[in-house]
Amino acid sequence: MNIVTESKLSGKPITDKSHKRPVRMVRWFIVVGTLLTVLVGGLVWFNYFRGKMIAQFFANNKPPAVSVNVATAKSETIPNLLTAVGDLAAVHQVNVTSDVNGRITDIQFTAGASVKAGTPLVQLFDGPEQGDLANFKAQQRVAQISLDRAKQLAERQVGPQATVDTAQAAFDQASAGIAKTEAIISQKLVRAPFDGELGVRKVEVGQYLTAGTQIVSLTDLSVLYANFTVTEKDSGQLKVGQIVRIAVDAYPGRTFEGKITTIEPQIATETRNIRVQATIQNPDRILKPGMFVTTTVVLPNKPPVITVPETAVDYTLYGDSVYLLSEKKEEDGKTSLTVTRTFVQTGNRVEGRAEILKGLKDGDRVVAVGQLKLQSGSAVTVSNDPVPPIPAKPPRY
Repeated sequence: MNIVTESKLSGKPITDKSHKRPVRMVRWFIVVGTLLTVLVGGLVWFNYFRGKMIAQFFANNKPPAVSVNVATAKSETIPNLLTAVGDLAAVHQVNVTSDVNGRITDIQFTAGASVKAGTPLVQLFDGPEQGDLANFKAQQRVAQISLDRAKQLAERQVGPQATVDTAQAAFDQASAGIAKTEAIISQKLVRAPFDGELGVRKVEVGQYLTAGTQIVSLTDLSVLYANFTVTEKDSGQLKVGQIVRIAVDAYPGRTFEGKITTIEPQIATETRNIRVQATIQNPDRILKPGMFVTTTVVLPNKPPVITVPETAVDYTLYGDSVYLLSEKKEEDGKTSLTVTRTFVQTGNRVEGRAEILKGLKDGDRVVAVGQLKLQSGSAVTVSNDPVPPIPAKPPRY
């Protein structure tokens, strides 16, 4: 029996479905989708607008131009120098000693004085030798008389020739004794072997001096040797007669000039260095043996190279670079200056300038002072302030 056919019953068949719920859900999805679309679109538009405004803000608010000092790279011939370190040595220097033993009876010098060659310095007791000298002189006089008499008799054929020979031998023996004794006496008087400056006295009157004991040092300061070493690679550039300039810590800012006089013919197998000696004139006596020196050998000039002030080069682990200036025209027709970091290959540094072997050409303008505030593309202005001296030279004394 179908209950739908019953008159007392009303409604729809059970098999029919309601259409109201699907319509409501569709409308709900449409509303939610619309809201999500509006929300997502708003977020996208906001991000786009924000990025555009930020870009416009930074485009219209450029950082102010940095004031820098500018230098021009130029081609020039710079001195070809070879630098090394060494020390000074005296051409003539000795510790004055005695050749014989003896007691000091007189000291005839003042410590630190300048003396000439042959100046008496120390007298040792020579009393016995003076007595021997007087004895030998007396024997010589007697031998001379005997020799003269024997020769006269021999000439008259009264005396034999043997007597003449004996008298001659006696005379020669006495003369030899005199010469020996005078030599011993001269050893008892110690003299300066050459001109020079005396050092500190190391003996006293009354002291018994043994042979070889140091009395005082004597140094000739008029000419000194500058001894230094160079590497095997640089040895081929050295020649006798080349000019050498030296600098010492005691006199900053001053240089002393000499010439290479000796080049060691052998290279040390341990260090592969070669020893070089230059002779330095020291008329003022201000250089002293033993001083540490920085030596600079003047070599033949190299071809011209590009140079810039040493402060223009930025030395880093990633390479050496400079900030290269370039002109740029703006939209309003004005010209502005910008910098570009340019990597270069550097060579030697001489007197405050650095060789640029690769990376720059003659006439390029680079930043000399003020790189710390820069990066590639920064705008700059040229400062009218003078560039500080490079390098700062200490005053001369």
